[in-house]
Amino acid sequence: MTHHPIVKPFWDQPTGSWQYVFHDPATMKGAIVDPVLNFDAQAGATATTSAQEILDHVNDSGIEITWILDTHPHADHFSAAPWLKAQLGAPTAIGERVTEVQALWKEIYNLPDDFPTDGSQWDRLFADGDEFMVGEIPVRVIFSPGHTLASVTYVAGDAAFVHDTLMMPDSGTSRADFPGGSSRALYDSIQRILALPDETRVFVGHDYAPEGRAAACEATVAEHKADNVHLRDAPSEAEYRAVRDARDATLPLPRLIMAALQVNIRGGRLPEPEDNGRAFLKIPLDRFEART
Repeated sequence: MTHHPIVKPFWDQPTGSWQYVFHDPATMKGAIVDPVLNFDAQAGATATTSAQEILDHVNDSGIEITWILDTHPHADHFSAAPWLKAQLGAPTAIGERVTEVQALWKEIYNLPDDFPTDGSQWDRLFADGDEFMVGEIPVRVIFSPGHTLASVTYVAGDAAFVHDTLMMPDSGTSRADFPGGSSRALYDSIQRILALPDETRVFVGHDYAPEGRAAACEATVAEHKADNVHLRDAPSEAEYRAVRDARDATLPLPRLIMAALQVNIRGGRLPEPEDNGRAFLKIPLDRFEART
């Protein structure tokens, strides 16, 4: 039997990020994937506008959220998982290799020795091949590194939430040049996703709406095989990596990466307030080369 969850996408236009709620229509149990906590970098201000939209949908639809899922620690937005957990009481989860990302960025930010890098900021750390249920829908975890060391894909029935591996077919695939990234690992991860049944609905993590088209988030595995601009000719690993690495060398770092990672390695929590009651972000100067 193929389970067909109902998927509701939410687009965060300032960061080009897709967030999702999927649920089992038989039981009305559901999960949230990659919710965004809004951040105005110029003002240094956070807001829950996007997360509130998700919360309103959940409440209006009568969905019981049983999981709040991160696919990886994002570089372009803050995670709203802790805020939604406080509203809904559902546990949070991410892939178990997040501990490696925490250790890497702990060094980059020169965080204190007592900063935990054991993933304890989430309620559950999933390993490759783990399965859990959302209502009557089985969800399988596929370790999908390349964009980050810790990325995972959640395959819920016939819906795959593939985060920053594939983009929409006309945009190709995701970058692999962040600290801990690897175009070789990304190629292998994409092959695992393309091995899913052709009719699998693939939901991507980002879309930047090229050439003025409307933002989109869904294509099937078959459509990616046929039309994805980086994959349609079934490139070898070497061919794919040459294209990916050349493209990545031209890309600036995401606008919010220095702010976002120090929040997201904390599971979406801001740094602890200082003695004046306010939290502060820190930027490692000259750790990365300028990209224009």
